[in-house]
Amino acid sequence: RGTGFFTRCLCSVGRDQRRQMIDPKRARLPIIRQCTLLRLNRSGVYYRSVPQSEANLELMRLIDAQFLERPYYGSRQMTWHLRRLGHEVGRKRVRRLMAIMGLRAIYQKPRTSVPHPEHRKYPYLLRDLVIDRPNQVWCSDITYIPMKRGFLYLVAIMDW
Repeated sequence: RGTGFFTRCLCSVGRDQRRQMIDPKRARLPIIRQCTLLRLNRSGVYYRSVPQSEANLELMRLIDAQFLERPYYGSRQMTWHLRRLGHEVGRKRVRRLMAIMGLRAIYQKPRTSVPHPEHRKYPYLLRDLVIDRPNQVWCSDITYIPMKRGFLYLVAIMDW
């Protein structure tokens, strides 16, 4: 039932390698049984990928050239760029083509919620404190403001 030594050892073998083990000409062991033993779906065995159309290949060339110049372009900006060049494309198509090519926009992401492992966490000491004079309690906060290319940090320091 797929719990023997043979199938347990196959878990470490990649799906593509297991798919190559399928032999459709083997008369004594039908494909459905081979798929069961190799823990594969039959649809994956019969599937043949369709090559990209010439139009998609041309768009992919344009995307690649623009991405080399501006690696911070995501699917939205890339769509606008292709439309400026005269191509009628939608964002979903550009996003799919960029995913096929393995392209993702490169930009610095904010790390405001990642504490340093060596920093101490302090308890909240103001719970029952009466604040009645200046310079008694100060507070600060930090956030980020998204910009066209990246972001800026904003720090506020207040006297309660």
